[in-house]
Amino acid sequence: MIERYQTIEMKKIFTESARFDYMLIVEKAVSSVLAKYKMIPKAAYLDIQKKSKIDLQKIYAFEAETKHDVIAFVNQVAESIGTNGKYFHFGLTSSDVLDTAMSLQTRDAFEILSAEIKKLKTVLKKIAKKHSETICAGRTHGIFAEITTFGFKLMGFLSELSRCEKRIFLAKKQFEICKLSGAVGTSSALGHQIEIDVAKKIKLNPEPFATQVIPRDRHAEVFMSLAFLASHLERLAIELRHLQRTEVSEVIEGFSLKQKGSSAMPHKKNPISAENITGLCRLIKGYAWTAMENIPLWHERDISHSSNERIIFGDAFTATHYCLKRMNLLLENIYIDTDQMLDNTYKNGGLLYSSHLLNHLIQNHKMDRNQAYQLIQTATFKLKADEKLENVILSSPQLKKYFSNQIVRDIFSGKKHLTAIKNRIKKYEKSI
Repeated sequence: MIERYQTIEMKKIFTESARFDYMLIVEKAVSSVLAKYKMIPKAAYLDIQKKSKIDLQKIYAFEAETKHDVIAFVNQVAESIGTNGKYFHFGLTSSDVLDTAMSLQTRDAFEILSAEIKKLKTVLKKIAKKHSETICAGRTHGIFAEITTFGFKLMGFLSELSRCEKRIFLAKKQFEICKLSGAVGTSSALGHQIEIDVAKKIKLNPEPFATQVIPRDRHAEVFMSLAFLASHLERLAIELRHLQRTEVSEVIEGFSLKQKGSSAMPHKKNPISAENITGLCRLIKGYAWTAMENIPLWHERDISHSSNERIIFGDAFTATHYCLKRMNLLLENIYIDTDQMLDNTYKNGGLLYSSHLLNHLIQNHKMDRNQAYQLIQTATFKLKADEKLENVILSSPQLKKYFSNQIVRDIFSGKKHLTAIKNRIKKYEKSI
């Protein structure tokens, strides 16, 4: 990931040096179990534990000769151990170490994401609770639809985020896999019990039937969970972008004292955070497709997946973490114009209440639906720019006999919407 979008936490996990550190964790765990079963001398195990170290520059030098990064890693670490270095990587193939190390690396990355998701849930819940009765316009197709509240709108996003969190958890659990079954996955070199014991030691689960690699459907599920989360963040970002449009102006991103919105137009305050998140989420979703393409490898393995996995794992986790952090910052500093939200619901004369006028005619006057629909539609289509729909209803010869002043006031007060919304939030808020 380019430095602009790196986060400190993910950067520590996805450096080249960290990758070899995770590989060394696996190798040390293997050596301890091999010593337990007397497959290598105890002295060799102790030397591997105490003397093994990573020297990145030496690994690069070995790789320049061998054209194989795992062999370069093994040669360099074995050299650092000394005589007993010959027992380092005993009975293993490259993918045993690479895939198991990737499981450890990804597990740590998921933990970082999970912590940031919890923060976002807290922020969303706080704003949703504060604005549970803040009336605003609901829109479909970009057009006024019906009354809702800003809090209810955010509860929908919070609910979706909770589903994303569950997908992240499930993807993390199914990817906590140890693979030490050798060249084509048969465990002929070390035996299956070694793999079971090592897996337990590093808190992973053995792959039941590996090829030479962990089957890549597991990896694809990881990326699909990130793609779902990215789609959620993008949907929320797009909503906030729309609400910041000049003609809407219901929310405004935080704008610092020395911040500039445009090199040419000093008045500009642009939704740059939401737009930035939108763009990066497109990238994350694209990586999911690459991970899907990695599933059909040739026979027991090929390395067509290897080159892109060196990029997509670090990039996808880092970009997702960056987007989560930026969304948290955006929401923590957002200005919510409650007056503008209410004012917008009165634009076009209160058309957002038309469905409740329709329902009143059907429910209370047993009117045919098509007839009722036609009456209300005619009234809304004839509404002039400076007119209010409630006044049109009360002055219409066809409609006023069906509506008293009190009924119209009740419909246009939004009380029914608020009651329904409060009941729905109360029913589900503890589950998210």
